[in-house]
Amino acid sequence: MRYLALASDYDGTLADHGIVRSSSVASLRRLAESGRKLILVTGRELGDLRAVFPQHEMFQRIVAENGALLYNPATRESRALGEPPPPEFVAALRDAGVEPLSIGASIVSTVRPHDPAVLKTIRDLGLEMQVIYNREAVMVLPSGVNKGTGLRAALAELGLSVHNTVGVGDAENDHALLSVCECRVAVANAIPTLKDRADLVTSDPDGKGVEQLIDKMLFDDLRSVQPRTPRYPIRFGQTPDGKEVTIPSYGMNLLVAGPSGSGKSNAVVAILERLLEHSYQVCLVDPEGDYERLERVIPLGNASRAPDISEIAAALQKPKTSVAVNLLGLPLADRPAFFTSLLPLIQEMRAKAGRPHWLVIDEAHHLLPASSDAAAASIPPTLTNLLLITVHVSAVLPSVLKMMNGVIAVGPTPEQTIQEFSSAVGRPSPVHSPLPSKTGEAFVWFLDDPRGLLSVRVHPSALEMRRHKRKYAEGRLAPETSFFFKGPHDKLNLRAHNLMMFNQIAEGIDDETWLFHLRQQDYSKWMRRAIKDDALASEVLEVETDSGATPQGSRKRIIDAVNKRYTGPETAQQ
Repeated sequence: MRYLALASDYDGTLADHGIVRSSSVASLRRLAESGRKLILVTGRELGDLRAVFPQHEMFQRIVAENGALLYNPATRESRALGEPPPPEFVAALRDAGVEPLSIGASIVSTVRPHDPAVLKTIRDLGLEMQVIYNREAVMVLPSGVNKGTGLRAALAELGLSVHNTVGVGDAENDHALLSVCECRVAVANAIPTLKDRADLVTSDPDGKGVEQLIDKMLFDDLRSVQPRTPRYPIRFGQTPDGKEVTIPSYGMNLLVAGPSGSGKSNAVVAILERLLEHSYQVCLVDPEGDYERLERVIPLGNASRAPDISEIAAALQKPKTSVAVNLLGLPLADRPAFFTSLLPLIQEMRAKAGRPHWLVIDEAHHLLPASSDAAAASIPPTLTNLLLITVHVSAVLPSVLKMMNGVIAVGPTPEQTIQEFSSAVGRPSPVHSPLPSKTGEAFVWFLDDPRGLLSVRVHPSALEMRRHKRKYAEGRLAPETSFFFKGPHDKLNLRAHNLMMFNQIAEGIDDETWLFHLRQQDYSKWMRRAIKDDALASEVLEVETDSGATPQGSRKRIIDAVNKRYTGPETAQQ
C-alpha cells in the first residue's frame, strides 16, 4: 500500500453542521480495518469535539485547536504543541467586547467581524501571534502553529511518513493540512482556492465526499488519482536545449548501467541526494561500501562485520532514517542469499508503513544474478520504486529487468547498454548507431516517455561538487592544466597547480606580471578550461574587463572570488 493514513478535517469536511453521518462513520471503520490509520485534524477544542463526536475514539490521533494540541484517544493523553495564550491578550479582547470568545490550551477563537479588533490587540501588545480563518471562524494561535505542524507531530508519533498520507479539507485553514500530504483532496463544498490546489475534488460535499474518497482508497489505493502538479519530482539533469529532465518520485523502476568508472555513482548519488532532501526513506544495498560518504544515510555493516536483518529493521522503523547496507563483511558468494533474506523485510514494511519508499541495489548483477533461481523466486512482481545499478545489463536477473520503466546509460558505449536493455524489456531499441559520450553526461530512456531517448547533462551531486572543490582547491593539477605566471617578457615560470597556490602566487607577484595576464584574460580562461567553473570564470572576467581596475583592487577581487567558492564552510568541513 502507498497510502497508510487519512488526515481529515472535521467541520465542513467529515461533519455537516457539526454532525457526522452514520454512513461516514461506517466508511471510516472500513478504512481502519484495512490497516490504515485515521487522523482527525480540527480547529475545535478537544472537549467540544468529544461532546459532539462520540465516535472520535476510532481515530489513532486527533490534532485539535488547529494544530496546537495532539491527543491520543487510546490512552486519553494530550500534548500541547503551542504556548498558552497570554492572559493580558485574553483580558484585552474581553475589554474590547469581543464576543463570543473561546479559550483553549493554546487557541483563542472568535468569529467575524471581530478580526480587526483581534489584529489591533495583537499589534498593541506587541505579540508574536497569528490569525487563521476558517470561513466565519477567527482563530488566534502562536506563530508557526497550524494544522500542518500538528499533522507532522501526529505522523511522527505513529511512525508514518507524509509521503504515505492523504489529506482532505474544505476551508482556509486546511491549506496547511493539505500542503503536508502526498495526496491532497478537497470536498465538493470546499472554497475555490483549496479546490485549485487539490489532486482530487469529490463530487459530493462534506461527509459524503469523504466516503467517496475512502471508497477510492480501498478500491485501488488512489492509483487512478494523478497529482495536479508532480509531487517532489527528482531533478536529474538538462537536455542540450536546456529542458529539465526529472525522475518521478513514485512508481518508477529504473536501471543505471555502464562500465566501472563511467559515472554511475555520480548519477546515483545525484538521485539519492534529491530523494533524501524530500524526506523519502531509502534502503540502499551497498555491497562494496561505495556510498559511505553519502549524507543523511546511516551506514550499517562494514568490512569486518556484516549487518544483521534485525538491525536494519530497527533503523528503518523511523520514517526519516535511511540506511546503507554495507556487505563488505560478507563473502561474495553469500551476498545474494543475504539480499534474498532482506527482501521480505522490505516488503513487510512497505505493506505496513508504505516504506522504505525506495530500494536501491548496487552491484545488481551480483545480488540478482541472471542465473539465480532463488532470486527469481523471491522477487514479487509488484515491486516498485526500485533503483538498480549494474556494470552488465545482461548479467541481471531477466524477470527484474522486465520490471524496469527506464534506463540511464553512462560510459563510452551507451548505445550498447541501451540495446541490451531494450532486448531485456522486449521493446525496440531507440538507437542503432554509436552515441557521443562525454564526462558528466548520460542517455536516459523512459519507456513511456514520448520524447524517446534523451541526452542529459547530469546535475552534479553535492558530494561531487565537494570533491570538485577539494580537487581544484588543494589537489595537484597536471602541468598541462596548471596555471603558469610568466609575465610580459616570459622571464618567470611560476606554476600554480591548484587554486590555493594560485592565490598565494597572486598575492606576491609583481604588478607588471599580474596586469599582463589580467589584460589577456588568462585567469578567466584558465578557470573555465582547467578548473571547469563557469561561474567563477565569469566573475573573474568581469574584473579582467573592468577598465578602471587597479593591480591591488583587481588582485583582491579575484582572490576573494576564489576564496568565496573554494574555502567556505562547506569545503573546510571536508
